[in-house]
Amino acid sequence: MSDLGEVTIYTDGACSGNPGPGGWGALLKFGDRQREMLGGEKETTNNKMELMAAIASLEALKRPCKVKLYTDSNYVKNGITTWIHGWKKNGWKTAAKKPVKNADLWKALLEAVNRHDVSWHWVKGHAGDPGNEKADELARLGMEPFKR
Repeated sequence: MSDLGEVTIYTDGACSGNPGPGGWGALLKFGDRQREMLGGEKETTNNKMELMAAIASLEALKRPCKVKLYTDSNYVKNGITTWIHGWKKNGWKTAAKKPVKNADLWKALLEAVNRHDVSWHWVKGHAGDPGNEKADELARLGMEPFKR
């Protein structure tokens, strides 16, 4: 896969109340080009917005790419790199035999990931990482139209 284009993505989700109005943001970098993406929902959770940021940014790529995806969500990183294997094996049930929360979004993320060569990276949120700070800003902008 060495002939794939290399893309760096920073994602973040935000929620005002949990559940409540929420937004997601993503910053995509390809060479010297950048693309900013955002969206939101009226009634959602922070975890859903974190997942939506990753899904939307990966789906936006027009061809298979080598992706470095940075998130401040351990839920997303651990879910897609570790937990998802057991969930799939157990018919989308947790180890406690309960339905996996946000299973529809996890399935969509898995489908999006399978089109690319993705490496997952966790960054501490609100710690000055420029890409993470921009994704956070975009997530808050994505939430704005849905706040009262």
